[in-house]
Amino acid sequence: MKDYIFNIHDVVLLMTAAECLLLSIFQQVLPIRDRNYGRLLTAFLLIVAIASACTLILWNDQFEVAPLFGQVLLPYFLFGALMLKGPAFYLFVSALTQQNMRLQRRHAIHLLPALAVILYLFIFDLSSDDLRRISVAGQGFPARLVDLVWDLSTVVPLAYAVAAVLLLHRYRSELEDEYSHFSTTELDWLNILTYGVLISWGWTLMVHVLAKYTSVETADLLGIADNYVAFILINAFFAYSLSYAHQLLATQPQQSREPSEEEPSESAIDKVRHAMEVEKIYLKKNLNLEQFSSRIELPPKEVSAVINKHFGTNFFEYVNSYRVEAAKALLADPDKANMTVLDVLLESGFNSKSAFHRFFSRLVGMSPTEYRKQELAKHSQE
Repeated sequence: MKDYIFNIHDVVLLMTAAECLLLSIFQQVLPIRDRNYGRLLTAFLLIVAIASACTLILWNDQFEVAPLFGQVLLPYFLFGALMLKGPAFYLFVSALTQQNMRLQRRHAIHLLPALAVILYLFIFDLSSDDLRRISVAGQGFPARLVDLVWDLSTVVPLAYAVAAVLLLHRYRSELEDEYSHFSTTELDWLNILTYGVLISWGWTLMVHVLAKYTSVETADLLGIADNYVAFILINAFFAYSLSYAHQLLATQPQQSREPSEEEPSESAIDKVRHAMEVEKIYLKKNLNLEQFSSRIELPPKEVSAVINKHFGTNFFEYVNSYRVEAAKALLADPDKANMTVLDVLLESGFNSKSAFHRFFSRLVGMSPTEYRKQELAKHSQE
């Protein structure tokens, strides 16, 4: 009986595939939430599992599989998975950051890179030996044909990782257009993971390029490091989906939050100003654009147009600037000298100590405590 011998690096690939399968099953038994990012995470995990398993079979000669699968079908499974992991990751991030995001026909465009590569494999009838550059009976394909398919399998996922990073930058801007307060912890962790994927897939591309100019041993070592990073990222993404993903705030669909192209009317400007200066609506904690618009009976688009075009800022900055002014008045009032800074920030509409200190220091140029000392000292000299 023949024994299969795996080195530790093969075990990492095997563990990645097995863990992805187990995590995808576990993901399905979790309580169903409003957004479908869980299903997209499951798809991403299954795709990574297929890619890891096929990579192991392709490069490990000790795996004995049926020739039909090993030589003919394996390239289709491998490169189909490699080309789909980028779109799956991008759509996962999209579902995390967009309210009620659902897969639609327009999303089918993300299948095109995978279909193109599968068609390429079919037209040139590339086998596993061809992909490994093993000539059989003197029949080998030009290296450029094989290089192209490997090039695409590294460039396309990296392009989607870049798109995901840009999506998160846009998401932060959208949060500032819709919310007066939001926690940055969940978003920061998602940023770290997304940049981790970008670095990992960038490393894959670098390994692919360096393999053409370095020794086989060096290329193998670089590729092995890539496998370890992928294993760590899979665990990190699943942990994030359990701990933080459900806490992210969802933004409205793009068409409902884009400001009107028309210049805001004077009546709309007066309504917004009246709500802030007379009604002091900014004192409401966790105020968002939808609540603000409902309160003054204007469409969100029109409120956005007033804040963005007339006042030249976003909702987050606009509301919190009023809160800072309210806090300054409380801190400078000798009769309120016994109020703690925590009491001041809560009474001003803030609900986060870190956000209050960060925003106050940025707008005023000093901490709340320093500002209070300065203003009370002025009063004592009068």
